[in-house]
Amino acid sequence: MTSEHTGTPVLDDIDARPGSTASLLRTFVGVFLRPLGSWVSAADLVALAGDLGIEAGPARTGIARLKQKGLLLAERAEQIGYRLNPAAIGMLERGDRRIFEMREMTDADTWCLVSFSIPESARSVRHQLRRRLQWIGAGVVSPALWICPGHLQDEVVQILDELEARQWATLFQASAPAPAGTLVDAAAQWWDLDALRAEHLAFQASLDTLPAEPFAAYVHLIDRWRVLPYTDPGLPPSMLPTDWPGRHSFDEFARRSAELAAPARAHVNARVA
Repeated sequence: MTSEHTGTPVLDDIDARPGSTASLLRTFVGVFLRPLGSWVSAADLVALAGDLGIEAGPARTGIARLKQKGLLLAERAEQIGYRLNPAAIGMLERGDRRIFEMREMTDADTWCLVSFSIPESARSVRHQLRRRLQWIGAGVVSPALWICPGHLQDEVVQILDELEARQWATLFQASAPAPAGTLVDAAAQWWDLDALRAEHLAFQASLDTLPAEPFAAYVHLIDRWRVLPYTDPGLPPSMLPTDWPGRHSFDEFARRSAELAAPARAHVNARVA
């Protein structure tokens, strides 16, 4: 058995557009490769991509991108195949908790405040930090002061460490914010709730266009959902409009996921057998 090893960090594909070849393959790998023993033959992976409506040529290009991101390693056993990079396991486990166990805050939960002052010489680091804080659902109180649920503090520290920006940042644990106006108004200023609402409504509308076959429907369901548990911080109801669609989105995802998971796994197991 020969394997391709890499010392480069594993990069989560947060820029891939849901429904694209790159995103669907990333979703498939994240959901199914660990139960398969973290290895799949190249032929089976391309065939399963075909079951998602991805032709062989684009599938191979998408697989190459996953290798470039560090998610897959080329490994030959009896056939040419791909192994899940062990360095990606922690990232995928964190993703599982976000995707399948979306957490909604209560008024009693704490907050994490992130204050930073990054010099102009490290402007690119400042840009990456803001981008990644937004990706985990942090809100902007001011350009150098961000807020996120307290249970995400470890993720904030990890981001700072990966960007080598810890020296420029200070973290604070805080209780309920006390803005000049209402909490609902403050949340609308710190987060783009209009954009989040639109994402939830688009997800809900997309459920009517899921494929009929359970395997394809399951992968498309998770692919369309998996960004929302990151960008939506799960604010407490006291900070949200009364008609906030987030709970309905999660309930619909949970219901359909429960219905589709078993037949989807059966399809994958039959294909690779």
